[in-house]
Amino acid sequence: MKTPEPSKENPSTPNKREFTGTDNPRHLRAIAALLRRPMPRENLDTEAGCSNGPELVAELRRRGLEVPCERINFVDRDGFICRPGVYFLTVADRRKVHQWQAKRKQRGAV
Repeated sequence: MKTPEPSKENPSTPNKREFTGTDNPRHLRAIAALLRRPMPRENLDTEAGCSNGPELVAELRRRGLEVPCERINFVDRDGFICRPGVYFLTVADRRKVHQWQAKRKQRGAV
């Protein structure tokens, strides 16, 4: 008996979930850093002031952002090829963050 192929999740509509926002200083620093540029986990840890960037990104995802992780080809300091991940905000993520920031500003929060 053949094993069925796993279903390829390809929703017809992109993730429309709204970004719920955050007051967590680490989240805010991570968002600010990712708005500036894509970055690997180690840089995100440094920018956000944490030691577990993947969990920080998971928290942002649970709040409504995608924050994909793209694997890149890289040669480490010992000359070995590796494939570290680089986190970035999608266009939709940026839109959600900017809308949230605008609402936040209207309410008087900084």
